[in-house]
Amino acid sequence: MANGPKVVLTRAWPEEVESYLAERYDLTRNEADEPMSEAALRAALAEADALCPTVTDRIHAGLYEGVEVRTRIIGSYGVGFEHVDLEAAGARGIAVSNTPEVLTDCTADIAMVLLLAAARRIGEGERHVRGRAWTGWRPTHMMGTRVTGKTLGLVGFGRIGRAVARRAHFGFGMKILFHDPFPVPEEVAAEVDATACETLDELLGAADFVSLHCPSTPETRHLMNTERIGRMQPHAFLVNTSRGDVVDQLALADALREGRLAGAGLDVYEGEPNVPEELIALENAVLLPHFGSGSRETRIAMGMRVAENLAAFFAGTEMPDRLV
Repeated sequence: MANGPKVVLTRAWPEEVESYLAERYDLTRNEADEPMSEAALRAALAEADALCPTVTDRIHAGLYEGVEVRTRIIGSYGVGFEHVDLEAAGARGIAVSNTPEVLTDCTADIAMVLLLAAARRIGEGERHVRGRAWTGWRPTHMMGTRVTGKTLGLVGFGRIGRAVARRAHFGFGMKILFHDPFPVPEEVAAEVDATACETLDELLGAADFVSLHCPSTPETRHLMNTERIGRMQPHAFLVNTSRGDVVDQLALADALREGRLAGAGLDVYEGEPNVPEELIALENAVLLPHFGSGSRETRIAMGMRVAENLAAFFAGTEMPDRLV
């Protein structure tokens, strides 16, 4: 065990990253790789110089109550940071970092996988074959929806949204629409011949596919509710690789079941790992287990990004991904 600052990982990380950290810090791993209880998180805050949670660990203000906090940095593994109360951490002088950029491409890949799988009924088709129900090729069997040349609407045009746009535009000749509350440089939109929509409703009504790329905030919770899903065309598909609570899952299930929406592809859910039975029962919903960043290369890169932030913090230099 190396000397130096005490670092606690709340879950198992890729072996390469754990070994790297163990050589440089007094490292405590989560050998069981199960979610830490609030009591365990409080204990970590009391004993660790650095606490390294994941996006599934809720580091809220109440954890600090009654604890003599030793932690000086929260190095979160993941790009999202809504699970960490930044104000509460900042009030205690605790720095917080995340891992942007390194998971952009893999998450964009999964968004396209979901789009294609929902449109072409991939999950349904595989279940059909594995269930020994396939009787052979025929002209009207399991017809899906063509993707090439269709219109893709991106809700949020940040790093991941732009990466999806490049794949869709250059790979499938798709027309790109986007809606983002923040200004997007003209040259960025021009790269994929993208058109900005002034309102979300405008985008929803015009797109054949809608892909969500917005953060989880009070304003975006259930952004896609019954009313907004109703703005989409009945032949359209909804894809979500952002955050689960952006979609009202029961409203989505109702629309899919009743034929008011053609299909959906989801990698994230509200209340993970629980997924509503209403969605699980639907053949036109493609459901993945929140693994948008789940390539070995990306998960290692995310861990090394945390390591970069820890090294900078303990050296007293500027952290590359400091949030607080």
